[in-house]
Amino acid sequence: MARENLAKLKCSECKNITYWTTRNKKKIKEKLELKKHCKFCRKHTAHKETK
Repeated sequence: MARENLAKLKCSECKNITYWTTRNKKKIKEKLELKKHCKFCRKHTAHKETK
Protein backbone atom coordinates (compact mmCIF):
# COMPACT_ATOMS: atom_id res chain seq x y z
CA MET A 1 0.00 0.00 0.00
CA ALA A 2 1.47 3.30 -1.06
CA ARG A 3 1.50 5.92 1.66
CA GLU A 4 0.17 8.74 -0.55
CA ASN A 5 -2.96 6.71 -1.41
CA LEU A 6 -4.01 6.18 2.23
CA ALA A 7 -7.11 7.95 3.51
CA LYS A 8 -8.30 8.17 7.11
CA LEU A 9 -12.02 7.83 7.73
CA LYS A 10 -13.37 9.73 10.74
CA CYS A 11 -16.75 9.12 12.36
CA SER A 12 -19.04 12.13 11.91
CA GLU A 13 -20.61 11.70 15.36
CA CYS A 14 -17.80 10.88 17.82
CA LYS A 15 -14.91 12.23 15.65
CA ASN A 16 -12.72 9.14 16.16
CA ILE A 17 -10.62 7.79 13.28
CA THR A 18 -11.80 4.20 12.98
CA TYR A 19 -10.88 3.15 9.43
CA TRP A 20 -8.00 3.47 6.96
CA THR A 21 -8.56 2.88 3.25
CA THR A 22 -6.97 3.65 -0.11
CA ARG A 23 -8.18 5.71 -3.02
CA ASN A 24 -6.75 6.75 -6.35
CA LYS A 25 -6.40 10.52 -5.90
CA LYS A 26 -5.85 11.11 -9.63
CA LYS A 27 -9.18 9.52 -10.60
CA ILE A 28 -11.34 10.39 -7.57
CA LYS A 29 -10.97 14.09 -6.76
CA GLU A 30 -13.70 14.44 -4.10
CA LYS A 31 -13.31 13.14 -0.56
CA LEU A 32 -14.77 9.77 0.41
CA GLU A 33 -17.87 9.46 2.55
CA LEU A 34 -18.95 5.95 3.51
CA LYS A 35 -21.49 4.56 5.95
CA LYS A 36 -19.52 2.27 8.28
CA HIS A 37 -19.88 0.76 11.75
CA CYS A 38 -18.20 2.75 14.52
CA LYS A 39 -17.03 0.67 17.45
CA PHE A 40 -17.10 3.71 19.76
CA CYS A 41 -20.69 4.79 18.91
CA ARG A 42 -21.77 1.14 18.45
CA LYS A 43 -23.86 1.97 15.38
CA HIS A 44 -23.59 2.67 11.66
CA THR A 45 -22.64 6.28 10.99
CA ALA A 46 -21.27 8.35 8.13
CA HIS A 47 -17.48 8.30 7.99
CA LYS A 48 -15.76 11.12 6.12
CA GLU A 49 -12.22 11.27 4.81
CA THR A 50 -9.81 13.52 6.71
CA LYS A 51 -6.22 14.61 6.19
